[in-house]
Amino acid sequence: MIVSRFAPSPNGSLHLGHAYAAIVAHDLVRERGGRFLLRVEDIDGERSRPELADEFRADLEWLGLEWEEVPAQSTRLASYEETARELLHRGLLYPCTCTRADIQAAEPRFGPEGAIYPGTCKGRLLDPEKPAALRLDVDRAMAEVGEIFWEDELAGLIMADPRPFGDVVLVRKDAPASYHLAMTLDDAADGVTLVTRGQDLFALTHVHRVLQALLDLPVPEWHHHPILVDETGQKLAKRRGSPSLADRRLAGEDGRELAGALRAEEFPTGISLVST
Repeated sequence: MIVSRFAPSPNGSLHLGHAYAAIVAHDLVRERGGRFLLRVEDIDGERSRPELADEFRADLEWLGLEWEEVPAQSTRLASYEETARELLHRGLLYPCTCTRADIQAAEPRFGPEGAIYPGTCKGRLLDPEKPAALRLDVDRAMAEVGEIFWEDELAGLIMADPRPFGDVVLVRKDAPASYHLAMTLDDAADGVTLVTRGQDLFALTHVHRVLQALLDLPVPEWHHHPILVDETGQKLAKRRGSPSLADRRLAGEDGRELAGALRAEEFPTGISLVST
C-alpha cells in the first residue's frame, strides 16, 4: 500500500504553499488507495509552538482532507540519539564547534544550500563538556555505501551524490537532530513509501538516500512537485509573512472551494506554480 505524508513544523502558520503540498500528497495516495499521514515536526527548539499543531489540524479539515496522525518528532528523541551514537561509533560523524561566522571566514566554496563546510573540525574527538554539532563525514559515507540510486516519479532514476553539500550537520547544537536525520528516520518508522514534497527539496534527497543506505532503511520513491511562488519569484514562506490558511479560514473563506482552485491550478493574483 502506498503511504505518503505531510509533515509541517509548528514554527509558523500554514500558507497556500503548504495547502498545495498537502493536497498533492493527499490526492496522490487517495487515487491509489493508500494512506495519507500527518506528522508534526516539532523539535525546532524555542521556535516550535505546540498550539500550532491544533491550528494545522483545523486547516487540513477546512480544506476537506482526511489523514491519519502519527507521533510527533518530540516523541522520537531516543531514536535520533541512538542512531547518532551508532554513526559516531562507526566513525561516520565528527563533532563541530564552528559558528556560521567561522565558516564564512574560511572563505568556503558554495553549493546547493549555500556555504560548504570546509572541514575545519574533521578528525576531532567528541568532548562531552563542549557543546558541538555532529557532522556527517560524507567522503567516508560514500566510500561505505558505494554507488546507489534513488527514483523520483517525475524525474526518473538518479544516482545519489551528496558531496556538493559537504559534511552536513546531522545533530544540531540546539536540537536533537537536523532535518536530514529526523526526517529520514521518521519516514522509515512511519512506513512511508512515497516522499511527496516540493522541488525546492529535490537536491537534499541525495543526502537522505545515503543515510538510508548507511542505516539499512527501506528505500521509498519520491515525488517532488512544483512549488508556489509570489510575484517576486520567491517561494511562499512563513518568515516572509505569506498570508496564513488560519486567517483565511477565520475570515469565512470556503476551504473546500480553495482546495478545488489549487487542484485546478487557479491561484490568487501574484501567485504562480513553477518548476525549479
